[in-house]
Amino acid sequence: MLIRLLLAVPILFMPNMLHLSFETGIPGLNIANLLFIVVVGTLLVAGRKYKPLEPRGAITNALLLLFAALLVGFVIAQMTMPMNFMDDFTYIKNLIFYPLLYFVYRRCGQDIKGTRQLIIFVMIVAAVAGLEAIREGLDYGFGRYSETRRASGPFGVDYSSANRAGVFYAMFLPMFVAMALFFRKQKLWRTAAIAGCAIMAVAIMATYSRQSYLIALVAVALLLIRRNVVLAAIIGVLMVPAISLLPESVTQRVAETEQEDSVGAEQLDVSTASRFEIWTGAMEMWSEHPAGVGLNRFKRHIGNYVPRYAGYDAHSMYVLMLAECGPLGLAALLYLLWRLLAMGVGFVRAVPGNDTEAKALSLGFILVVVSTALGNVYGSPFFEGAVMANFWALCGLMEHYVALKRRASGQVAAAQPAAPPAAHIGQRFPLAAKIAPGRYGESDGRQ
Repeated sequence: MLIRLLLAVPILFMPNMLHLSFETGIPGLNIANLLFIVVVGTLLVAGRKYKPLEPRGAITNALLLLFAALLVGFVIAQMTMPMNFMDDFTYIKNLIFYPLLYFVYRRCGQDIKGTRQLIIFVMIVAAVAGLEAIREGLDYGFGRYSETRRASGPFGVDYSSANRAGVFYAMFLPMFVAMALFFRKQKLWRTAAIAGCAIMAVAIMATYSRQSYLIALVAVALLLIRRNVVLAAIIGVLMVPAISLLPESVTQRVAETEQEDSVGAEQLDVSTASRFEIWTGAMEMWSEHPAGVGLNRFKRHIGNYVPRYAGYDAHSMYVLMLAECGPLGLAALLYLLWRLLAMGVGFVRAVPGNDTEAKALSLGFILVVVSTALGNVYGSPFFEGAVMANFWALCGLMEHYVALKRRASGQVAAAQPAAPPAAHIGQRFPLAAKIAPGRYGESDGRQ
């Protein structure tokens, strides 16, 4: 029980680290790192019980490949544009650190009940973060849209972090939706899941993140189709008139994607157009540096190709990896996402068909992965600890949870009584043995 509480601490801390941050006084080491060391040390001291159930994780090789690509990018940066080594070292340390939570939580050593409680706690923390965004949205008011009046929840101090907050809420929304759709008999949990859906949906609206609107719609649509095609069609039809019920600021934000210039011609808004300009510059950057410009060097180079956006982020994780770490970095990222998706599909196939809880969580996890991949097309939060830490923890917990379910179902199958062997039929049914036909349907020759 104590170890379970200890495992819950990083889950609570990571999304809220901005509220709870303070300096450790140790260069390159923050509170999240210290928590990680304490948890890992405790699990190692606790003994063999806290070893992973599976010898090798489903995404272990993919993560190692990504770490190798980041290390190559780090070396390129030091060779081509050396700067403050300690800053660069801290940067790559942070990129590698948060995915390590996957390895920690897959060896949490909890039973099915304890693992389920940790998974639910991940969702509770997400819902509380959503409530913070809703409170900010209510403080701002849902009147006319304003760029500076966007909620960022616990992920930032102003509107500049709203997109990252929106991606976080869109990532965890599918888990709530899956529980609401597939928990048929657990009415209490289903009601709680519906409440979670409402919180995540309103929180996404408060961030005014258009990519998060799209991600949420895609995830919900896929789950509805998986649940019932007719139900999905009915809800789709009902959603059209329901759009008018949304706050004006939300529909205004979506409408801003395309605007009319002074002569009435349609053009992209500044936010959208800037991304395409930055991406065009990034492609030129990569053409001149095929192996990448090096880790943490994109902002230093982009001004050479798009002067008006000097010092800007790539606003796409895929573009950023290609520009900084070359094709190896992009391939490693895509391979990891593919392995994550394959892991989720494996979860669905591994759990028994009558286990609605495990099916719901597994289907929800697949859409969490899809949402994560989509959330990095128009932004680059993949290595942001506050946004992604609990995603990696969820990956490890789900792998451990499904492994426990698989073992439990195997033990049940082994405990089932076997059918009596054919050799004993004569002992149990003497009359049948006397009149039974021979091997190929003929009599045995006795009268």
